[in-house]
Amino acid sequence: MKNILVINGGHPFAHSEGRFNDTLFRTTTEYFKSIADKEVKSTEVGTDYDPLEEVEKFKWADLIIYHTPIWWFQVPFGFKKYLDTVFTAGHQNGMYSSDGRTRTNPDFNYGTGGLLHGKKYILTTSWNAPKTAFTLENEFFNQKSVDEGVMYGFHRMNAFTGMELLATHHFHDIEKNANVPLELKNYHAFLNEVIKSN
Repeated sequence: MKNILVINGGHPFAHSEGRFNDTLFRTTTEYFKSIADKEVKSTEVGTDYDPLEEVEKFKWADLIIYHTPIWWFQVPFGFKKYLDTVFTAGHQNGMYSSDGRTRTNPDFNYGTGGLLHGKKYILTTSWNAPKTAFTLENEFFNQKSVDEGVMYGFHRMNAFTGMELLATHHFHDIEKNANVPLELKNYHAFLNEVIKSN
């Protein structure tokens, strides 16, 4: 994995300033730039971008790293707009050719028209919700993990293009009880483990 694309899906809105995801974005960019054989490109969805240039970044990258806060159990609206715009621009332009089905066999092979095979992605999310909201019986998320619950559709979106999930890392209780130095230490350990094993 030589070519790394880092995407900051956070952006300022209302009381959310996006500082934690900005810190993660910069930490990740600096981490990979410090490794001799890695090349890094990046995008911040809160700034101007050209959808066709973003498509080229996806085609160039071996590994895409998404950082996103979770707002109302979804990605922020600016990040959703980015995904809708860029993935649409990637239709028959290197990201996916079709939904994979044929008119003669429309019931099968949905989601197999992706063109980004061989590429992997990492997802990080940041939450106000504590980890226990996902793990304890009778708590809010009914013991569904982030990946099999709220972010399931996000993972299927990436699979639709042919990409493979490499790893996820979720940050909990960031709004009320964040220990940012500890979170960054744990995140560095996560990156070291992922890169060492791949």
